[in-house]
Amino acid sequence: MNDEGKGMNKPVKLIASAFAVLIAGTLPAFAHLDPGTHGSFAAGLSHPFFGLDHILAMVAVGLWATTLGGRAIWLVPATFVGTMAAGFLLALAGANLPFVEPAILASVVGLGLLVAAAVKLPVRIGMIVVGIFALFHGHAHGGEVGAATYLDYGLGFAVATVLLHAAGVGLGLGAGRVLSGRSGALVTRAVGGVTALLGVGLVSGWI
Repeated sequence: MNDEGKGMNKPVKLIASAFAVLIAGTLPAFAHLDPGTHGSFAAGLSHPFFGLDHILAMVAVGLWATTLGGRAIWLVPATFVGTMAAGFLLALAGANLPFVEPAILASVVGLGLLVAAAVKLPVRIGMIVVGIFALFHGHAHGGEVGAATYLDYGLGFAVATVLLHAAGVGLGLGAGRVLSGRSGALVTRAVGGVTALLGVGLVSGWI
């Protein structure tokens, strides 16, 4: 690799390192809480932060929403939350959904690639894409309720999801405002690439 190529890789490596440190630092602070001790809402609030796959996918939804722009900035995350709630109810009703865990891991890789490639789709198509992934995330949450009160637990993880989406939207919009338009877009795409790589690591068992 020539010197120019190495120079271009340095910012990407720095972003990847910072992103990994951020995620690693977040996980212990939001360890999965026992609903019997901390209450169902708190347990639900902690749950999305307990899984790296959930964190990556939900932040990526916010990032991709900023890439799509316009109404997508709120419609795409709102669709994720709403469809996730539907998946949660399906699990509570005892409805089986095949390939839940593989689909969740695929969502990390897929959403990361959508951000990395700055893929622009019509808003309705974007809503359908995230909605499909959200159904599996919601079903997984519903399958792990345990001793929690359903409504309180569901509200807790919905709030956590909104916060993660907001973090992704804030990161995407902030990068565009603090940096020049092109540089901000490159940072967003780099974060998407790191997300996809971490997703591959989860699939392969490296992480």
